[in-house]
Amino acid sequence: MPKFLLRGSYSVDGVKKLVDHGGTKRRQEVERVAEEAGGKLEALYWAFGEDDVYAVLDLPSNTSMAAISLAIGAGGLIRSKTVVLMTPEEVDEATKQSGELRPPGT
Repeated sequence: MPKFLLRGSYSVDGVKKLVDHGGTKRRQEVERVAEEAGGKLEALYWAFGEDDVYAVLDLPSNTSMAAISLAIGAGGLIRSKTVVLMTPEEVDEATKQSGELRPPGT
């Protein structure tokens, strides 16, 4: 199942919700959304810096992640960015395929 890293930055209203409900409630909400999309939450962490929260999600497809991203954006509480994660085996396959491709302009 594909893995995704979701990076998020809270809006002012998002911070207020976090303060009102706490981290455990937020984790439960992310778990619920991931399960509704056919996947699961692997990890959730809050951090200092440019991003406020990081989530690692196992989801059935890019489409599932896109649906979650759209739902998050529509909620207005957090601005998110998604990173597609790859296993070492997927990178091995990519390196094999790259040798078969002709670079652009050659």
